Amino acid sequence: MSETMNAIVIPSFGGPEVLSYQTVPKPIPGSDEVLIQVRAFGVNHAEMHMRKGEWDEWNPISGLECVGIVEACPSGDLAVGTKVVGVMGGMGRSRPGGYGEFVAVPLTNVLPVDTRLPWEELAALPEVYSTAWSCLFTILDLRRGEKLLIRGATSTIGQAALNLAVDAGAIVTATTRREERFEWIKKMGAVDAVREQDGLDKIFGTTRFDKILNLIGNRVLVESIELTRTGGRILQAGWLGGLAPVKDFNPMVEMKSGVHFSLFHSKVLGSEEFPLSAIPLQEIVRKIEEGKWDAKPAKVFEYRDIHSAHRALDSHDTGGKIVVKH
Repeated sequence: MSETMNAIVIPSFGGPEVLSYQTVPKPIPGSDEVLIQVRAFGVNHAEMHMRKGEWDEWNPISGLECVGIVEACPSGDLAVGTKVVGVMGGMGRSRPGGYGEFVAVPLTNVLPVDTRLPWEELAALPEVYSTAWSCLFTILDLRRGEKLLIRGATSTIGQAALNLAVDAGAIVTATTRREERFEWIKKMGAVDAVREQDGLDKIFGTTRFDKILNLIGNRVLVESIELTRTGGRILQAGWLGGLAPVKDFNPMVEMKSGVHFSLFHSKVLGSEEFPLSAIPLQEIVRKIEEGKWDAKPAKVFEYRDIHSAHRALDSHDTGGKIVVKH
C-alpha cells in the first residue's frame, strides 16, 4: 500500500494559478476517524477566500467536503468499501481537506449513504443541503405556512433552501440579482421572485416575514432585520455581498425590538450542538434520485483541471454547484 498520495495544495496565496499538484504523505486515520478515498468533491466559496488568504483559518490541502469510499475505519463503525459523504469537521481548515486523493475525517462528520447517483451528482449535495437544512429547521425553526424570505436564492445554499422550504410547506419569496431566473425560481415553488438589491425594506413596504435567510451578508443585514416581523427570526449564513463588516453598527438604533437574529457557519456541522446525524441526508438524496428536486451540479471538472474549477468559482457566474471528480 502506497504511503503517499496526490493532492492539490495552496503553496502561497493568490489566484487559481497558485493551486499546485503535489505528492504528499497519505493520512493515517486515528481511532475516531475515517479514511476516505475521495471520488469527487464540491468546490465552495470559502475555499476561494482561503486560497486568497482572506479566511480566518485554512489548510494547504483545501476542501470542506467530499464523497467517496471508506478506505479504513479503525473503530469498525463503518465497513471498508461503504459509500460515504464527509463534511467539515475541520476539513480544509484545521486539518487537510477533500482536495487530496485520500482524507481522514472525524467519524462525527461522516455519513454513510445508499445511492445510485453518480459521484459528481452526490458531491453537489453534502455541504449545501446540510447547511440549508440546519439553517431552516434547526435555527429558524421553519414551520408549514410561514412566510420565508430567502435573499440570494440562486446561490447553491439558496437553491437547496428553496427546495427544502417549499417541500416543508413554507410560503417562500426569493431574491436574486439574476432576473432571467425569476420564472425558474417560481417553478421551484416560490410564490414570488424579486430582484436582489439594497433597500428591499422600502420596496416591500409594510410586508414583513416570519423568517428570513440572509445569504447576501453584512451589506444587507440591517434592512433584513427591518423586514422581519416582531417575534420573527432572521439568520445570516452567507456572504455573497462580500466579507466587509457592517460599518458603525449600533444595535440600539438600528436593530428592531423583538427580532431574533442568529448566525450559522457550516464549520460547526458535526459538532455536539449541530450533529450531522440529525440531518436527513439519506431522505434528501432519495428525493433527488426520484427527480423531486433538480440538484445536479452546474459545472463538473476533472481532478487535473482544478484551475478551471477555481476560475469558474471566482466568476460568481456558474448559477449552481461546482464539482471536481477523480
